[in-house]
Amino acid sequence: MRQFKLWGPVVVWAALIFAVSSVPSLSSGLGTWDEVLRKGAHVTEYAILGALLLRALSRQLPALLIGIAYAGTDELHQHFVRGRHPSPFDVAFDACGLALGLLVALSVQSQRARAEKLRRPSARRDPRTAGRAP
Repeated sequence: MRQFKLWGPVVVWAALIFAVSSVPSLSSGLGTWDEVLRKGAHVTEYAILGALLLRALSRQLPALLIGIAYAGTDELHQHFVRGRHPSPFDVAFDACGLALGLLVALSVQSQRARAEKLRRPSARRDPRTAGRAP
């Protein structure tokens, strides 16, 4: 059950990325903004994937490498979708998103650990004397 809780969100998110990649044209007709929005979507969707992979694997490098491999297969998939084409630049944007997601997830983990450490009484200090002057 624990494996499902860890990997279920990764699989669902990867399936969502696959589904969006199956759409023949994602053009919004906004010209330059269309390009900016699509690249921003690449970074965002892969940042989320990176955070989910880190949660499932608990290790940064494997999470990054698996995410980049998935980005490559996503671009390969787009080669077979009418109206889409693979781009190594998209893989680079995806890798940036993965790195961003890992950094944010690591920052959140660090803040949680720091907050938890502050909540626990020190082993050397008697919790009954907390708040009193030494």
